[in-house]
Amino acid sequence: MGQFVNLTAADGITCPAYVAQPAGTPKGGLVVLQEIFGVNSHIRAVADGYAADGYFVVAPSTFHRVQPGVELGYTEADMGTGFGYKTAVEALPAPGVMADIQAAIAHASQAGKVGILGYCWGGLLTWRAACTLDGLSAAVPFYGGGMTGEAEAARQPKVPVMAHFGDQDHWIPLDTVQAFQKAQPAVEVHVYAANHGFNCDQRGSFDAAAAKLARERTLAFLARHVG
Repeated sequence: MGQFVNLTAADGITCPAYVAQPAGTPKGGLVVLQEIFGVNSHIRAVADGYAADGYFVVAPSTFHRVQPGVELGYTEADMGTGFGYKTAVEALPAPGVMADIQAAIAHASQAGKVGILGYCWGGLLTWRAACTLDGLSAAVPFYGGGMTGEAEAARQPKVPVMAHFGDQDHWIPLDTVQAFQKAQPAVEVHVYAANHGFNCDQRGSFDAAAAKLARERTLAFLARHVG
């Protein structure tokens, strides 16, 4: 359904992005942000799925500034490699990868209003985008690693946010989710009886019931705020 295109950020850096288009007129645009495994087959399937629901979907390669063409699986070795790339991207001078996400938002905006969603590290970047970038109408982080920490929870989103977490997620302890809820009463937080990565059907932590409910809630949220 989709294909890769090249986006150009404000600093002139070119970033590949997987773009999936709906069959008919788009309801709006949607930016999908990868985990630490690249724009792999799972992220492309997620993009295709939301395109099938009527959105013009753009999934930028957020590792591209440090390592082009990353497509990892979910082994321990893959996790270590991906974490290394994530650490390198986070160490880039500002705005770094946020410029690529802004370019993805601009590309998605040809379809109308734009929402953004992301998983794991992409969930954290989704939260940061909701608080710092322009052109968004809604944001949906899934188990955003680090976003429940004190510094991130102190940010103020510029658009409506729905956040999904798992209560068995050892990367994001439940007490930090509760602290985030207290700091961000306007954010619609949902907690599932599930582990980190519950949305990914290629991971052992996949939880079909949680993934289905989170997706239904996300689609309803996007329908309200994006179209």
